Amino acid sequence: MAPIVSPALLRVDEVADRLAVSRATAYRLIQRGALPIIHIGASVRIPADALDRWIEDQVAAAGRVEPR
Repeated sequence: MAPIVSPALLRVDEVADRLAVSRATAYRLIQRGALPIIHIGASVRIPADALDRWIEDQVAAAGRVEPR
């Protein structure tokens, strides 16, 4: 059985699915510079490893928040 290979570059809808947010929210993250993008012609792609790092950073930052 061949191993499952994750794509190196993700479409915006794939990013939205992985984050469990709408496409509009994913585009807002891109527009404010939170997620890096690569343009391939008119297409926008997000490096999967950059998304993984961003998620890790968000989790780490959430752990540093003082409880209310």
